[in-house]
Amino acid sequence: MTGEDNLLKLVEADETEGEYHLQEQVGFILRKAHQRHVSIFAAHIGDLTPPQFAALAKLHDVGETSQNQLGTLIAMDAATVKGVIDRLKARGLVELSRHEVDKRRLLVSLTVEGRAMVERLIPLAQKITEETLAPLTPKEIGTFLKLLAKMA
Repeated sequence: MTGEDNLLKLVEADETEGEYHLQEQVGFILRKAHQRHVSIFAAHIGDLTPPQFAALAKLHDVGETSQNQLGTLIAMDAATVKGVIDRLKARGLVELSRHEVDKRRLLVSLTVEGRAMVERLIPLAQKITEETLAPLTPKEIGTFLKLLAKMA
């Protein structure tokens, strides 16, 4: 019996026992799933972090946007997204400019190099998703994603 089988047994166990088992807690299970996904991501895309890739992918989707709006779109607070953008800028993958009217507003856009990188990485990102979800059946994947979206 694998560790996954044991975890599933724990999750499916009768909850009326009233005992606290860390392995049955949603945060613990989500963290383990996240660690697995990050490990798969690192194996395929070693030169970017998941937040850096998220920023590039979202900029690819929406085009130039404000730093704050980008943070909102990729679910990052202002301080975190600023650090991500600073690191991407240092690598020449994004560029910053001031809004024409509101000079306080910082706009972020992909450079030619950033666009080329994200376009090269999108197929790998799709493979990462497939590998992360590989233990599930197609029906389970649909249910899993719907349930996660409901919690988010």
